[in-house]
Amino acid sequence: MSMVQIIERVQAHYETREVPFGKTYEWHPAYVALECDCGEKATLSATSSTTTTCRGCGADLGTFVYEIRESQGRLPDKLTHPWSYDAEERAQQHHHDEAAYPKGGPWRYNDITAASNEE
Repeated sequence: MSMVQIIERVQAHYETREVPFGKTYEWHPAYVALECDCGEKATLSATSSTTTTCRGCGADLGTFVYEIRESQGRLPDKLTHPWSYDAEERAQQHHHDEAAYPKGGPWRYNDITAASNEE
């Protein structure tokens, strides 16, 4: 029976990128990189077939796929829905900014997109 060693294990996650006027979220599924005793390497994810076998010696790798699928089902909400928590942080920052820079103050941002009747 062949032994399989885990080289790298990456948890599923979103990568957040700041863009003008917001953020984008890019999903990266969980994966595991393996090396079999025979020297063959494989990278498996939750979308890999559960009947995956080592190309070199035929060792069954399906157990790893099953474990990835099981762990993705138990991911914390903050990891699977980061935009909800980002909205809370933005709201807190807004309240902080409102307190630090009161309306009419010299450092207050003036919203140039606000409708004005001065034309």
